[in-house]
Amino acid sequence: MGTQSMTEGERQEFLAGVHVGVLAIERADGPPLAVPVWYGYRPGGVVEVLTSGRSLKGRLVAAAGRASLCAQQEELPYRFVTVEGPVEVEELGEEARIQVEELAIRYLGEELGRSYAAGGVADDEVVLRLTPERWLSVDYSKPT
Repeated sequence: MGTQSMTEGERQEFLAGVHVGVLAIERADGPPLAVPVWYGYRPGGVVEVLTSGRSLKGRLVAAAGRASLCAQQEELPYRFVTVEGPVEVEELGEEARIQVEELAIRYLGEELGRSYAAGGVADDEVVLRLTPERWLSVDYSKPT
């Protein structure tokens, strides 16, 4: 089976699907940090990841100003999309619970998502907004 890159529309639609992403961030004192994350994305937009500003990923992104995110389909035929680009960090404040709830509902469904968000939100919740500048994608179901 050959491999082929996805079209722009295919890769954006794939990235907008519900996948656990792997966020990779450079660090000065060692190899990049790579951590699984929930994320939100709409075609043509930015990738949004919520985290505590004091978390390791929050601190590293603030220092690096850029990151990569990879989303994959784990069942056959394998597919993946990686985006790389600059990241802006914005404090959420009052709207943090609403944004956490929306993301939790995306991954867990209505009931579990609301329950998850009701369990509490970090007092320093931030949104990391990654602007895709470079894309890499493969769809193993396509012929070469």
